[in-house]
Amino acid sequence: MELQKAAEDVYFVIGRNGVPDAENEGFMSNAGFVVTDDGVVVYDALGTPSLGWKLLSKIRSVTDKPVTRVVVGHYHADHIYGLQVFEGHTDATIWAQNRYAQYFEGQGAQRRLKQRRQALFPWVDEDTRVVRPDETFGERKTFEMGDKRIELVHVGPAHAPDDTMMIVHGPDVVFSGDILFDGRIPFIGDNVDTKNWLEGVERVAAMDPPPSTIIPGHGPAEENASRAIDFMRGYITKLRETMGEAVKKLQPFESAYNQVDWSEYEGLPAYEATHRRNAYNVYLELQGQ
Repeated sequence: MELQKAAEDVYFVIGRNGVPDAENEGFMSNAGFVVTDDGVVVYDALGTPSLGWKLLSKIRSVTDKPVTRVVVGHYHADHIYGLQVFEGHTDATIWAQNRYAQYFEGQGAQRRLKQRRQALFPWVDEDTRVVRPDETFGERKTFEMGDKRIELVHVGPAHAPDDTMMIVHGPDVVFSGDILFDGRIPFIGDNVDTKNWLEGVERVAAMDPPPSTIIPGHGPAEENASRAIDFMRGYITKLRETMGEAVKKLQPFESAYNQVDWSEYEGLPAYEATHRRNAYNVYLELQGQ
């Protein structure tokens, strides 16, 4: 885990592109933090408690100021299992968008935790738990932290119902969360809203002033994230157009999928694990509409 600097007082770490497995020990998503006069604000806590500890150690290597807030980008497992470290070993308040609560209302949270305990043991084990937020917000939340103004913006439902971007005004650094992936096939689940996801991508592209750095949920950070924006726009649009045409023609998924040339995406990390399922979930999404 290498600590990188986006701007004065703004830091981030980049996970390894791919799916969670024993090789990457679950470190396949990004996170970061902002140092202010009044304390440290963290964005995402990574996908295992040990990664949460490692992130906290990186914070301590930069500053001894207290961690006062942790912002949840969205509720997916690769971003939240490190939260228990910050809950148990700092005085931080954990913030999440209102729809984060939906995760606890069904069986999804426990099913995913059971799966991760198998796929990522011993880094996720019986002592790993899902942490509830202390505070929630609606569509937007802005707070002053010492010399920094930090804005949380709800851009879901898209990749997840509670997708949240964090904008650090002043240095104009944006943590986009999983609205943007770069260098790997994104995960498109069964509760996705790809139309709104595309709108979220365009919101990032149209930011004024343009961000000095955009840190995606997965993949390397960039000054304007044009590569990530173009990739996400192209990938989701192709899925919507091809699967949408199949739905209009009442064409079965299997034949529709096999007729499309996907070669531009073959070989990217997570292609084998997620791409076909992504197409199927978009097919079901558009069929439902």
